[in-house]
Amino acid sequence: MKKLSLKIIAVTLTMFVLTACEKSETDSIKSIDGTYIGTLTDLNGLKSEMLISAKENATANITKIDDKTIEVHMSSNNLDTIFLLNYYEHRDSVNVCYTGDDFENMYGHMLGQGHMDGGMMNDMRKDETEWMHHMNDEHQDSDEHFGGFEMQTHTFGYQLNMMDGTNSYTLKFQGNRE
Repeated sequence: MKKLSLKIIAVTLTMFVLTACEKSETDSIKSIDGTYIGTLTDLNGLKSEMLISAKENATANITKIDDKTIEVHMSSNNLDTIFLLNYYEHRDSVNVCYTGDDFENMYGHMLGQGHMDGGMMNDMRKDETEWMHHMNDEHQDSDEHFGGFEMQTHTFGYQLNMMDGTNSYTLKFQGNRE
């Protein structure tokens, strides 16, 4: 009887350790919510009359909207903007991509068209990450993406392509989770 009890305890402990160490995509996705404190840098080195001169302190508040969309509220002394992005787990990071009209304007087709052109929903291969699946279904090799989250360092970086009248310029946010 004592040996049976020890076996039950050993099996229970083994199961507990295995489930406690299991990393799920949901855990990583939950951990992107929050406030990121960092800097906003003008990558063009040009002074925009409406925005920053070179580098300034900035904040990005990230809120999960649904199971694949986040709201980013980015603010600094001279910038206050809110935009939506889709997010995709990729190993130790979570990458982001445009959504809705922004996706269509950037890439020339509607998000989900990869499935409409013969692909199937929920057709992700076992060894494929969400990001790899998104890239295979929705993008060309030359398509650009502009940021994401590094889960081990708890950082968020994002490049904003902006317009000031007829002049375009690029701002880069880089921040650490508070």
